Amino acid sequence: MDVAFDLNLLRVLVALDAARNVTRAAQELDMSQSGFSTALARLRRQVGDPLYVRTSRGMEATPRAAAMVETARAVLAQVQADILEQPVFEPGTARAEFRLAMADVAEIVFLPRLLAHLQTAAPGVTLRSESWARGSLREAMESGKVDLALGYFPDLSSGPFYQQRLLTHTYAAMLRRGHPALRRRLTLATYLELGHAVVASPSRSNELFEQFLEREGVERRIVLRTPHHLSLPVIVEGSDLVASVPLATAARYADAGMVSVARLPFDPPFFPVQQYWHRRSHRDPALRWLQAQVARLFNDERDDWMVMERRLYGRLRPEKP
Repeated sequence: MDVAFDLNLLRVLVALDAARNVTRAAQELDMSQSGFSTALARLRRQVGDPLYVRTSRGMEATPRAAAMVETARAVLAQVQADILEQPVFEPGTARAEFRLAMADVAEIVFLPRLLAHLQTAAPGVTLRSESWARGSLREAMESGKVDLALGYFPDLSSGPFYQQRLLTHTYAAMLRRGHPALRRRLTLATYLELGHAVVASPSRSNELFEQFLEREGVERRIVLRTPHHLSLPVIVEGSDLVASVPLATAARYADAGMVSVARLPFDPPFFPVQQYWHRRSHRDPALRWLQAQVARLFNDERDDWMVMERRLYGRLRPEKP
């Protein structure tokens, strides 16, 4: 048998078995009768058997054809299901894990709302969230170790990556409740006099803020450097230190009664909060479904921090890109 077997010949076999007539089988496959006969002759040569012979009752299968036809139907059905049909994602019954990349500060923004939604819309779906350094994140997304990156990742804005803007965000000061500096508007002089707690982590939003301060010539008196945003509220709550953090972080811990939020004594930078994915998974139905859920849950219309931002800074927000 020729190793380079043409799977189209299985369609010829199945059609002829169903029709038991060359003319009708050719019509079923939208082939000319001569073309069908040529294909049937090829199949007969490859398997070394006549397969179907003319009798008074029409074309009858040989024992070899009878043994082959069910396997042929199964092979064609599997090719159709696994290769030719577009895959679908059924969130209500799916069992899947999505691997997300985000800094710990982004987890505060995304995970509570996203998890609550998934528990209803896709109860069999689980999430894995990790923080990745700049270079390793690109490699992780290229290799499929990360499905979706959520937050601010300017290093993913070019190359084989897609991105979708969700909302725009900024920064605020976080101090303990009852801090003397809160008795009046926080001035730049007071801001510089205070001791500062600073997060030194792979978060790109931290880098953006540090670069902004450097450009503006603002030099803080840093008392503490910590790798985690999640430790800041406890540190700030129990000290007179101030922390400059993304507004959502400050708002989250203010809602918990741990800290107070104050306006920074300058117009802070803004940054886009986006979702990013690699082109290798651009058409994956499961990931496309997740992207749609994220976009529906996090957007300008559902920006929970807009009211606080405007209370602190007025209408500083840049125009939408």
